[in-house]
Amino acid sequence: LRTHQWCFILFNLLLFHLLLFGADLLEEYFLHSLPLSYTDAKTLEIRERARKLDMDPLKANLSYSVSSAATCSDQEVFLLILVCSSPENRTRRNVIRQTWGNVTDTRGYTVLTLFAVGKAASESTQLEINEEAHKHRDIIEGSFTDSPKTQTHKVLMSVEWTVTFCPQARFILKTSEDVFVGVPSLAGYLLSLTQLEDIYLGRVIHQGVPDRDPQSPGFVPNQQYPEELFPDYCEGSAFVMSQDVARKVFVAAKEVPLSVPPDTFVGICAKKAGITPIHSSRFSGGKHISYNRCCYKFIFTSSNMKEDELFKGWKETSHGEDCSL
Repeated sequence: LRTHQWCFILFNLLLFHLLLFGADLLEEYFLHSLPLSYTDAKTLEIRERARKLDMDPLKANLSYSVSSAATCSDQEVFLLILVCSSPENRTRRNVIRQTWGNVTDTRGYTVLTLFAVGKAASESTQLEINEEAHKHRDIIEGSFTDSPKTQTHKVLMSVEWTVTFCPQARFILKTSEDVFVGVPSLAGYLLSLTQLEDIYLGRVIHQGVPDRDPQSPGFVPNQQYPEELFPDYCEGSAFVMSQDVARKVFVAAKEVPLSVPPDTFVGICAKKAGITPIHSSRFSGGKHISYNRCCYKFIFTSSNMKEDELFKGWKETSHGEDCSL
């Protein structure tokens, strides 16, 4: 090949990689929200109440969790993973326990995976849940009946249980049962952070519009949330909070209606507490990412995973050679 042909090929290679990696950088730049001001009196009050939160009364009067065989380590938990699950999906929980949920240590730091469920609609399923909770000791169960309308209750229950019984967890990942979680890559990223407070990290949704259709499962009544748009929030399939954010969300939650969807509920609480969501394109949001070993070693999450995909993804990313840039 002539010199100008080599130059043309090199130029195209550079352009390809610029577009490939630059897209993520541009996305994170444009989706980075401006920091919220702490000068608002209500925001300052929420942050101060969260800082002084007394756990003992909470333990005596836990409003949502009626039974929990799960326990939190007495030592520091670096990453607490809370998987929102349906009572009927025992098979999926077992798959998670055998794959990415089986990680208890990464780079010498403790990882703990628990499942959050509501009460089962049928008595037979409830008996199975009781048996499963006793066997694995990793289930947090709420007093509400599990249904599409009580998913916000489940998230709030998870936050309440965390600040009450696992205050030594440095970071909390809330995720769904159909998600693949790249625990090593996520832990590596969290270890690299220099900011240790006000971490609310995920795939940020801008200018979300409340669903005003009364026939829709996600209907938000105007009297419950009159604003035209939701504040910036992290998409609900997976997002990370630092322990202080969990406390602030718990305090702010008393003033936010439970009728809004769970991910926007957390976003509204975060805004009230003066917390700005941090965007990362390594969270897939609600999208499924086509499997590639090196891609899955890099990303934090991928949604809509089938059980065989979870096994394959976990096996191949946990072992084998590292990937080049």
